[in-house]
Amino acid sequence: MTERTALYAGSFDPLTNGHLDVLKASLAVADTVYAAIGIH
Repeated sequence: MTERTALYAGSFDPLTNGHLDVLKASLAVADTVYAAIGIH
């Protein structure tokens, strides 16, 4: 079985419930989720 990896990139400034919802939903379709946090 192939491992599924997702990348969610953004500044997340401020971190909102919407951001958290996307991260939680991505765990339903990926085995590993990386959040890449950038700066403004």
